[in-house]
Amino acid sequence: MSNAINVVAISGGLQRPSRTLALTDAIVAALGAALPIETRLIELGEIGGRLAGALTRAQVPAELEAQIRAIETADALVVASPVYRASYTGLFKHLFDLVHHEALIDVPVLLAATGGSERHALVIGHQLRPLFSFFQARTLPIGVYASESDFDQYQITNPALRARIALAVDRAVPQLRRHALSVAAA
Repeated sequence: MSNAINVVAISGGLQRPSRTLALTDAIVAALGAALPIETRLIELGEIGGRLAGALTRAQVPAELEAQIRAIETADALVVASPVYRASYTGLFKHLFDLVHHEALIDVPVLLAATGGSERHALVIGHQLRPLFSFFQARTLPIGVYASESDFDQYQITNPALRARIALAVDRAVPQLRRHALSVAAA
């Protein structure tokens, strides 16, 4: 798949099973159905203990350095975090504190979040979008928010959420293609 778009998906859930991971997987599956992609999944729940001990990039263990480099060299990102205390998790922020500040310039980023109720839905616009604006990433216009009621046993059951994922992916695909072409031409 030489023309595949390199998508790195970051699931900020700290436990497994996780609604955040289920949402991330659903978005990535929809992207994969729409265009050729190669995906790398980074689960914060799996790397959290080692990541938390690295206060600077120089302290990052080699296996985590590879994860950070994957983020920095991705053609596109799918990022999802559960909402804790009205924002993304501290560990999610710590991961991106270690990403080089110029690595994500113009990289398309599809934003997603999960929370206990709809009252946290603004986290995408008020927390995630500003974080990736700092990196000068190209946050895609439609994010995906899911609440606890959208799932049963960590499986998406709400047709409206599936429709939102489909819409976000439909709108993302042309931008991902354009970005991949511009990177290939450079």
